[in-house]
Amino acid sequence: MFSQSLIKKFESLETPFYYYDMEILENNLKCLKKITSELGYHVHYALKANANPPVLTRIADFGFGADCVSGNEILRALECGFSPEKIVLAGVGKKDSEIALALKHNILCINCESIQELQIINKLASRQQKTAPVALRVNPDLEAGTHRYITTGLNENKFGINFKDLESVSGMLSELNHIRIIGLHTHIGSQILNLEVFRNLALRINDIQNWFQERNITFEHLNLGGGLGVNYQNPDENILPDYQKYFELISSNLNARDRQQVHFELGRSMVAQCGALISRVLYVKKGLNRKFAIIDAGMTELIRPALYNAYHKIENLTSSGPLEMYDVVGPVCESSDFLGKKIALKGVRRGDILAIRTTGAYAEVMSSGYNLRDRAPAIYSDQL
Repeated sequence: MFSQSLIKKFESLETPFYYYDMEILENNLKCLKKITSELGYHVHYALKANANPPVLTRIADFGFGADCVSGNEILRALECGFSPEKIVLAGVGKKDSEIALALKHNILCINCESIQELQIINKLASRQQKTAPVALRVNPDLEAGTHRYITTGLNENKFGINFKDLESVSGMLSELNHIRIIGLHTHIGSQILNLEVFRNLALRINDIQNWFQERNITFEHLNLGGGLGVNYQNPDENILPDYQKYFELISSNLNARDRQQVHFELGRSMVAQCGALISRVLYVKKGLNRKFAIIDAGMTELIRPALYNAYHKIENLTSSGPLEMYDVVGPVCESSDFLGKKIALKGVRRGDILAIRTTGAYAEVMSSGYNLRDRAPAIYSDQL
């Protein structure tokens, strides 16, 4: 990912910054488009992973849709070329103004997560004299095998409509004159590496769809959400996710009806590996039992290690020294401000350039201005 000429350019730039390799992104999108086109599947990119206009424009150019979780994400998607008929709005806490915005722009559908939300959508659609296209997000109560903070498909999660409420939902649909149920939606979590989880999801969706069909409720489309994970440990060995295995597993276990569309909401898997956070070493400090590499990026640029204890591969791009163990920490006034602990790096010196890998997703988009720090800019490979 990093040639010597590129590293030289990095050394001349102010750090920290987010670097995006647009060729890696392009190759990922080509692979994904080929596989999903052959299967007739529809993908909506989850803007929450990375909402940078150059990234979004490239994704929209491939004809993918957009999965949005706020009104501003809808507007950003439209600005970057996504077609309204390929945009879905999700989220457990949609504001009235966001629902109204979705209705105004005639997006594909709103993924609804509760009985009360159904009633509110119906009311807001009535005001615009429209019929709102809605997908019911049903909580499948499936363990995703991922971090508890990014698990979304269990009964005790805040997301989706629980099984116990489905009878009430089916009974009230005939009373909602400004809603048209077009889809069944699920999402069980993020960064899922055990693909057997998706087999279980497909089978569970079959059961849920059968339950609705017994009550004469049918769906134009099924939406399996996202959650496909990426390899943070060895990004160069697995630059592209195993889309083939993932979609073939879904295809062989999901009982889609004739002419029923199948949709997905992928995010991380599409953009994570194209990004790296580039930072400069400020100081090297020796503790009693460890060494600290203090760098100019921190939890304000990449909060995932502090928030989830997430791992990101870190490389010293400008050293040829022997490997030593370091805690890589940032400048923020919090003990949780670390990028990695007990990391083997080529001998670190002041001024070395470090690359924190696999930050194309959930890095820049989650950044903050804590300590009134300057926002790190984005730099794209096709602009260097």
